[in-house]
Amino acid sequence: MKTHDQIRESVSNAYANAVRGTGGCCAGNDHCATAMLAGYPPETLADIPDDAVSNAFGCGNPLSQAAVEPGAVVLDLGSGAGIDILLAARRVGPAGRVIGVDMTDEMLDRARRNIAASGLDNIEVRRGIIEDLPVDSASVDWVISNCVINLSPEKDRVFAEIARVLKPGGRMLVSDVVVENLPDELRRNEALYHGCIGGAISESAYLAGLRRVGLVDVEVRQRFTYDAAQLEYLLGSGLHGADGGSCCGVGPDDSADAGDVARTLAGRVWSVQVFARKA
Repeated sequence: MKTHDQIRESVSNAYANAVRGTGGCCAGNDHCATAMLAGYPPETLADIPDDAVSNAFGCGNPLSQAAVEPGAVVLDLGSGAGIDILLAARRVGPAGRVIGVDMTDEMLDRARRNIAASGLDNIEVRRGIIEDLPVDSASVDWVISNCVINLSPEKDRVFAEIARVLKPGGRMLVSDVVVENLPDELRRNEALYHGCIGGAISESAYLAGLRRVGLVDVEVRQRFTYDAAQLEYLLGSGLHGADGGSCCGVGPDDSADAGDVARTLAGRVWSVQVFARKA
């Protein structure tokens, strides 16, 4: 059995390979794009660097229902190539600040380039893990995240860190994947773990974990259930990414066929937007 650090290293390597690939897993694929970019109106992406959009490996738009106001401090857990920190930086304006945390050097490099290309100067990215955030306690107004917490082998630590860094009255809104009744053989599949499914927990367990660390007003504000076609394209043909690249961090894996897995998982996997507040 892998240690927590080994799991994080495996995930980081998978996403480093994904961002080195062919420019995103959804290129030319409507099924995948529908699932991956759900909640992003095209006009919101008009001024975002193409690289940040094509290398978005999320499962929703964590800002779509977040009342982020000018002057706020926003923290993005697993900020990747930067799509959500760029959108947040527009919301908070010059008086606000956005912090992205990611553990993968390739993602941090992409994000810094995309920040520079955007011309925004109210963003910084920091290297770190979401179980031990390089962020001061009670220092942020909003925590956002996009399909990242499911990848953590220590979700309770992540939930505790969210509670720690939020100011009193601070809020979180994250997009993530939850699963119900995932067969053990699929939970053990490393490619499915990288693909945001193998490590996901149930919706009820997710909400309970946030409540255990003292957050209040915990609720699901949106659900998007993946059909078999969307799951197959998210996983990639034969668990390969589009055009031989990687999709959602998933790399080649000959132990399972994406179509069979997608049919097994249909109706059991959905993305959620989860809200909570620090009292």
